[in-house]
Amino acid sequence: MRHSLKAERIGCDAVSVDGFECGGHPGEDDIPNMILLPRAAEELKIPFVASGEMADGRSLVAALSLGAAGMNMGTRFIATKEAPVHQNVKNALVAATELDTRLIMRALRNTERVLKNANVDRLIEIEREKGDRLKIDDIHGQVAGIYPKVMIEGEMDAGAWSCGMVAGLIRDVPSCKELVDRIMGEAETIIRSRLMGFLDGVGAARKVA
Repeated sequence: MRHSLKAERIGCDAVSVDGFECGGHPGEDDIPNMILLPRAAEELKIPFVASGEMADGRSLVAALSLGAAGMNMGTRFIATKEAPVHQNVKNALVAATELDTRLIMRALRNTERVLKNANVDRLIEIEREKGDRLKIDDIHGQVAGIYPKVMIEGEMDAGAWSCGMVAGLIRDVPSCKELVDRIMGEAETIIRSRLMGFLDGVGAARKVA
């Protein structure tokens, strides 16, 4: 929240609020979106979008209900036809579950959520061995210059690359249009059928009472 409020104070028109579930750097407070988004709605006067665990129509409806103006998708958009990354990356996201990400560099207060692979396992071993004595040089080989090897060359065990827990909800590699159209259709169905049906049931229950 302190970062969002700072952005508001210096004149930003909107912010992206990232829950602990997100890929990349979630901060050091481990606050998930079910808590962070309502807190943002309480504190911020500027619009914000939800980031982290966003993948489908359910995500969009949830984000809106928690106070966000929309949602920001990183990991989900990597697994699209237009994403300029190696097919191995897209295949890895489809194959991954919600249990396949790891948090690294916590001892350096630069926590990053990444997809598990052989070099990430080695990095975590080094972190355990070094403990509070860990220095960035100790894990340089697992984090430096990794993205071209993974994203362009498709070397999936090259090292640490950012990935959200939402990988567990990724089942296919659609076009961006197909994905967005699907999300909007799912969201509309949820709102019109499930949520409106819920409100109708509440209204009926009140009349009976």
